[in-house]
Amino acid sequence: MNISITQLYALLSEKLDKDTAEQLTSYIEAKVDKTVIDKTSHLASKEDLANAKTDMIKWFVGLFIALALMIIGLYFKG
Repeated sequence: MNISITQLYALLSEKLDKDTAEQLTSYIEAKVDKTVIDKTSHLASKEDLANAKTDMIKWFVGLFIALALMIIGLYFKG
């Protein structure tokens, strides 16, 4: 069941006075915003992904060169 802040305010203002309903909805909205920020703060940014991509390319090139040298060394050994 999805409910918006406006709908919550309307429901609370029927049961409570308008000032208390407004304070409660403001508190809930702030709490939800804080939770969303806390949950999304650990997600990777575009810059993090670009740096990871660069690092992976460096490792792949280095490993490819090492593997190529090992295969060439085995070829000339035998």
